[in-house]
Amino acid sequence: MVSLSDKELEFINRNEICRLATCSNGKPHVVPVAYIFLNGHFYIATDYNTKKFKNIIRNRNVCLVIDTYKPNRAVMIEGIAEIIEHGDEFKHVYSIFYERFVWVRRDPWKEGEAPFIKIKPLHKVSWGL
Repeated sequence: MVSLSDKELEFINRNEICRLATCSNGKPHVVPVAYIFLNGHFYIATDYNTKKFKNIIRNRNVCLVIDTYKPNRAVMIEGIAEIIEHGDEFKHVYSIFYERFVWVRRDPWKEGEAPFIKIKPLHKVSWGL
């Protein structure tokens, strides 16, 4: 697991949107997503029919960037993804998403209806922090 500095952790925890890159047939696919950072892992809600979900099933290598433009600050994380669909971890992560995000409370889901992507950071680069 990668070690994050106090400034990187503060930046990660102060934001809630990142860009997630997955790969499909050697071509990148990048989308903005909401995340939480918990116990050294990033969690992202998704649906089963998304391109990012399908890409991760085929290739678990991902990259995410949390950034601001003014001032130019960012943390880039390369990692390995897994899918969380059921169980205590799912329920705990879902409860945090439910508390934090209005869009989850407006359109809630249950185990097995939509999974979470869990990303284990393996490498990081940051700038402007």
